[in-house]
Amino acid sequence: MKPTRLITRVVLLVSFVSLFNDVASEMLYPIMPVFLRSIGFTIAWIGILEGVAEATAGLSKGYFGNLSDRMGRRLPFIQFGYILSAIAKPLMIVFVHPLWIFFVRTTDRLAKGVRTSARDAILSDEATPATKGKVFGFHRALDTVGACIGPVLALFFLYLRPGDYKMLFIIAFIPGIVAVLLTLFIKEKRHEFKPTTGKGFFAYLGYWKRAPQEYKLLVGGLLFFALMNSSDAFLLLALKQVGFTDTYMIGFYIFYNLAFAILAFPAGMLADRIGFRSMIVIGLIIFAFVYSLMGFVHGLIGFGILFLFYGFYSASTEGISKAWISNVADKSEIATAIGFYNSMLSIVTLVASSMAGLIWAVWGMKTMFLISGIGAMGAAIYLMTIPLRKLKKNII
Repeated sequence: MKPTRLITRVVLLVSFVSLFNDVASEMLYPIMPVFLRSIGFTIAWIGILEGVAEATAGLSKGYFGNLSDRMGRRLPFIQFGYILSAIAKPLMIVFVHPLWIFFVRTTDRLAKGVRTSARDAILSDEATPATKGKVFGFHRALDTVGACIGPVLALFFLYLRPGDYKMLFIIAFIPGIVAVLLTLFIKEKRHEFKPTTGKGFFAYLGYWKRAPQEYKLLVGGLLFFALMNSSDAFLLLALKQVGFTDTYMIGFYIFYNLAFAILAFPAGMLADRIGFRSMIVIGLIIFAFVYSLMGFVHGLIGFGILFLFYGFYSASTEGISKAWISNVADKSEIATAIGFYNSMLSIVTLVASSMAGLIWAVWGMKTMFLISGIGAMGAAIYLMTIPLRKLKKNII
């Protein structure tokens, strides 16, 4: 019998597509707030803009995931999503009117919603239950390599041409187009799926009623953890709180992404050996360790160690959680299952970050991080104890 390739041509192409797209996106991520402030946005309006944009991305992931399953197609959603994302970046600088900025930024996040569930589903289609950890880990590794390259390029460009943010938006269009061109070489497997949900925008919410019990228990635990978590921006704010400069702050962000990229594939391989649940629980325990200490560390080395472990937490959970969900869900509804989770995750993350900001403002940074750490430990204990008897042995 001919052995199955672990990393297929499709997995390789999808991973490099994500890499180049992340180069484009992460070139702009560190300077986006500064650019918006330079054209007149207040901190409050930036918060509203990002909240609306992320909510759009989250809700659309469920709809387009369900639509992908209904059509039995993945590739059109992947291609259209990356095209929208590539075009949106240079359009940000065409006009500086607030309504135009809202429209373009929301379009960019909508693009993420269009492609994400279908992309994760095509990765699942290219793997077996015993290799999904490796496949999703490999994808996360290359995706995060792009998140390392992007900020480095931005720092280098702004060192040469300080304050030239508009040109950076134009340059970011180049790797975005490379990502789009790579999608033209992807060939997907055709599926004949029977539609199980309606056609409305929120029809995917009906998936919860017929989802397997294991899915409900798993997603419930992951969403509880998300409620205890918060935006990574709070980690960067912690660096500012103790006196680090913007350069150091971006440097720590790059270091975290580098650790994430290096560890993602080994973490996926380990997850296939010890089980997805065990790997995620390890990741949540590491998260609890990092957040519990975050308010008490001040030095460069101390923060370096915490951001290194935080990279391992991300490598142990982000791709692995989607791999686990794809093994629990029926093959004909993988995009819907992942889309439902991503949609709920976006809403919960928005609530969690708002709560974290309030706790920080009222009780301080240390309290916020400690509460998150305790919550993560509670989520880890829950995931260790939920009965998942129906899952295959190599999954748990």
